Amino acid sequence: MSQYWSHLIHGLTPYVPGEQPKINNLIKLNTNENPYGPSPKVLIALQKEASESLRLYPDPNSDVLRKAIASFYDLETSNVFVGNGSDEVLAHTFNALLKHDKPILFPDITYSFYPVYCGLYEITFETIPLNDSFEIQVDDYLKPNGGIIFPNPNAPTGRSLALSEIERLLKTNTSSVVVIDEAYVDFGTESSVALIKKYPQLLVTHTLSKARSLAGLRVGYAVGNPDLIEALHRVKDSFNSYPLDRFAQAGAIAAMEDKAYFEETCHKVIATRTHLVKELTDLGFEVLPSGANFIFAKHTKKDAEVISAGLRDKNIIVRHFKKPERIAQFLRITVGTDAECAALVSELKQLV
Repeated sequence: MSQYWSHLIHGLTPYVPGEQPKINNLIKLNTNENPYGPSPKVLIALQKEASESLRLYPDPNSDVLRKAIASFYDLETSNVFVGNGSDEVLAHTFNALLKHDKPILFPDITYSFYPVYCGLYEITFETIPLNDSFEIQVDDYLKPNGGIIFPNPNAPTGRSLALSEIERLLKTNTSSVVVIDEAYVDFGTESSVALIKKYPQLLVTHTLSKARSLAGLRVGYAVGNPDLIEALHRVKDSFNSYPLDRFAQAGAIAAMEDKAYFEETCHKVIATRTHLVKELTDLGFEVLPSGANFIFAKHTKKDAEVISAGLRDKNIIVRHFKKPERIAQFLRITVGTDAECAALVSELKQLV
């Protein structure tokens, strides 16, 4: 540790992203990327953007993109905030809306960036255990707090919480912000966006990395009451006035406007997921119900680390979380193409 580090840095445990190995002929099922490319309209928009205009700064407010997102949800531009990936949007959310005297609440098994943000911004938190079926129980969150945040569907479990349960939480938790992280919602989970006009304490975050196949452009957004959105803008403009470059904005606008392609690829992933769950179940895996573009599964007899290592030897990588102990025997498997999933199942037949 360096003597020049601040006291804060000494105590940070950074987030560890999914591995991005440089291996030829790799079947990469570990970071929940979309197996299908972005809309062809996105590629056209990016080509058009490659011009002399790159000498100019991008629109600092991303007004055209915010308008496209608002139009998609039948909202106003004032309801939309955009950032450099949903991770930046979430970071600003923690700083702007979740830093209070009382601890914030989130599940004990969830997106592991949440405690990292708490460490970075010195926010106290309390983790709420999932039940034995790895489900979020709303009743456990009905107590004093500085804010509530969880993904829906949850990650890495993939389990979804019904919209009626989220509304029940909002009806009770009115004095602090409730953040629903919907990174994977488009793969079969009901969105909470429809509730933001009714509940001013609700903020919903999204990413274009998953359902719209733009992980390489880094675009995320939040929708909520204009009061919440203004707080995010105040943090953003005190940190980086130009978080989205010209390419990111152009590509994201095209992706939001091509609803048909978006729906087509989502339906493909859902169909492949359904087939993959059946195949794995037949092989002796226990698979949690998933509303995401990944599944969370464990074999009834074979050790998860042994399976993961065996797949890697065949150039197939999946995500194995060794901690916490409750999920040490689970593998998180991204839903790939039909061909990729068939190769996965073929290798698993040999391993288990």
